[in-house]
Amino acid sequence: MLMEMADAIAAVRPDDSMAVPLGPGVPGGFLHALGERDDFTDLRIFGALLPDLYQLFMRSGVHYSSGFFGPAERFLRDSGASIDFVPADFRRFAPVLHHLSPRIMATAAAPPVSGWASLSLHAGASVDELHAAGADPNRLLVVEVSPHFPQTYGIEPDNMHRLHVDEIDVLVETNRVPFVLNEAAATDAEIAIAEYAAHYVHDGSTLQTGIGGIPNQVATLLAEGPGGDFGVHSEMFTTGLMKLHLAGKVSNRKNGPFDRVSVTTFAAGLAELYEWLHENSVVRFLPAKLVNSPELIAQNRQMVTINGAVATRVLPRLPSGEVVSTPRHQVDVVITEHGVAELQGRTIRERAIALAHISHPMFRDELIAAARTWPQD
Repeated sequence: MLMEMADAIAAVRPDDSMAVPLGPGVPGGFLHALGERDDFTDLRIFGALLPDLYQLFMRSGVHYSSGFFGPAERFLRDSGASIDFVPADFRRFAPVLHHLSPRIMATAAAPPVSGWASLSLHAGASVDELHAAGADPNRLLVVEVSPHFPQTYGIEPDNMHRLHVDEIDVLVETNRVPFVLNEAAATDAEIAIAEYAAHYVHDGSTLQTGIGGIPNQVATLLAEGPGGDFGVHSEMFTTGLMKLHLAGKVSNRKNGPFDRVSVTTFAAGLAELYEWLHENSVVRFLPAKLVNSPELIAQNRQMVTINGAVATRVLPRLPSGEVVSTPRHQVDVVITEHGVAELQGRTIRERAIALAHISHPMFRDELIAAARTWPQD
């Protein structure tokens, strides 16, 4: 049902539960409008990686549980908002949502075409729960549509990446543009790291690239370089991966379950990326439970994943309060601007020594000495 924004936010009770998707799937106009209310007594919201700051989360009576702390979540935490972290990797957000079963599911989407609203830049872990809310008369499915959000596609018949208007309880129209992830000029360190990393990508490799300057610089180098015949199977689709396509470097001969198309579960980048994705069937958006499935990823030809570290410094031990987001048994290669540490098959002490050898020369001797006495556990 098409509604004015004032009527849409009135459908949220002072005491209620709601979930929004990660990042580009957040219905930003709807959340900003909700923030104008101050009558909440116990509004509980689940989400992840907010793309903007919303007054709603600073309101009394509003509690936010996030599955991914980005800059907005950290700002809210430091500003005294009622916010908690929910540990779970992306593909496990779906059972978390199913367990929470919030009364309201709200998402961004592209305007309906022939009765169907594309989920645009995000499939993630919320697709099943969006359909479940739409089918339940005791729950609400809220969809915010904007003409600036691209029409994108899933893979038929099981993952259509769209909602039918008959499922939608509350449809609101805005003129909001997707969050733009600007690209800063690459630093000397990022260029050096990318040049090392590019040596691990061979013709025919299937690629996953994460967020940040280093993965984007690797994709740029590959787009400009002589190689090719790449495949794309990436949780996030970036501007760099678009550049690979535009350079004619992507064949998607992956010999995996999603051959001939690039698969992703959400996209973020420059405005040019969103324009390129519009009605572009070479990229398909699938739920995180598929894109992030280890069993499906392993079927791809020559899979190479490229991600940036939160800390780029090598230390003898993590500072108090720091957490490990990628366990040691999942990392094969670590690269700094000073070199490469290949860790697969090495002992704990050998790994520590290898990491010390690619640290800054000013601290290298001290770190090597500490690594040689590292306990074997």
